[in-house]
Amino acid sequence: GFIALNCETVLDYAASKENVAKVLGGASTRASWSAKEIGDGNINFVYIVTGASANKSVIVKQGLPFVRCVGESWPLTQERVRYEAEALIQAHKFCPEHVPEVYVYDATMATIVMRYLEPPHIILRGGIIEGKVYPKLAEHVGEYLATTLYKSSALAVGGAELRRARQAFGQNEDMCELTEQVIFTEPYGKADNNHWTTPQLDDIVGEIQSDAALKRAINALKEKFMTEAQALLHGDLHTGSLMCTETTTFAIDNEFAFYGPMGFDIGAFLANLLLAYFSQNGWAKCNGEDRGAQRDWLLSAFASTWGIFEKRFLEQWNEQGVRDDCGGLSPAILYGKDVKSGASALEEHQRTFMRKIWADTLGFAGAKMIRRIIGIAHVADLDKIPDANVRAQCERAALKCGRELM
Repeated sequence: GFIALNCETVLDYAASKENVAKVLGGASTRASWSAKEIGDGNINFVYIVTGASANKSVIVKQGLPFVRCVGESWPLTQERVRYEAEALIQAHKFCPEHVPEVYVYDATMATIVMRYLEPPHIILRGGIIEGKVYPKLAEHVGEYLATTLYKSSALAVGGAELRRARQAFGQNEDMCELTEQVIFTEPYGKADNNHWTTPQLDDIVGEIQSDAALKRAINALKEKFMTEAQALLHGDLHTGSLMCTETTTFAIDNEFAFYGPMGFDIGAFLANLLLAYFSQNGWAKCNGEDRGAQRDWLLSAFASTWGIFEKRFLEQWNEQGVRDDCGGLSPAILYGKDVKSGASALEEHQRTFMRKIWADTLGFAGAKMIRRIIGIAHVADLDKIPDANVRAQCERAALKCGRELM
């Protein structure tokens, strides 16, 4: 049955899994192993298990049956761990250079054992707060998004396979319901979970919560989230879900994975770049630093991520070409080389498709920005700015941007 792990029992657990013990140096070396709990998220517990030597380590992630940052008063299904494991395995198959390998998924214990991303890998958000610049980030995330979204979509696999894959994966109902609550609903009304820098932001929060046009916009986005099952999404792709060095980038924490609108993943990442951008003035003022170079890089990364995503998405579409059957979204009967004006019709179809994803991306980015300032879960980029007045100035600018994007 299920047992909640701790820093001692997780060692025995790792030793009981043959392929995991092998990574750690073999079960016979168990006495020299150690564990440390490093989870800083809202949902799960995460352990680094280090084996016989420092370069032999794995990550053990366990999902308890409640929201970690709230406690047992907010129950949460452990089925989310299956969704995360299957999404990670699928994404690794599509894009192994940017997704860590899964060694074990254990349904009974609600655990995933996976590759440990060794130092100097750190959580991207922490690096950005420190003022670091990651020159390969946009290229890597653009590639990750293009590859995982294209290869899990009807464009790549056709309608029949997409329906089969969606049914096999499931709906990840609890995590989607949580998203619908905390992103698409609560920030726009009175909710106990909401909090913000008060009284400095009381006026703009009041405006947002009484803006009828914004409520229409957020409900349109919520409907897309609920009904447009375009591709297998990460579901929570922010700067806390990426581990980076200056030359590598890995996406982790897929527990919110589901089949949804592509723009939700892209928008989530771009929103976090913008939140980091708007935080820069606060860090510069509070620390007496020049953050100009990082501010420029964040804006550049925003534009470049979309540019690389669009380029690589279309390249993969064109490499695959039109489908001989009627199952995909670019069938030969409409766009084949023997069809009059087929090639130009396909180009226009592709332009229209990408414009729709871009519009969705901007809307979802705006929603993500607003929820991270008004809703239950904030971002450290802004939240940790020590001076409340300075912090509120940054947050106000970000709220205005998010509102405009929506």
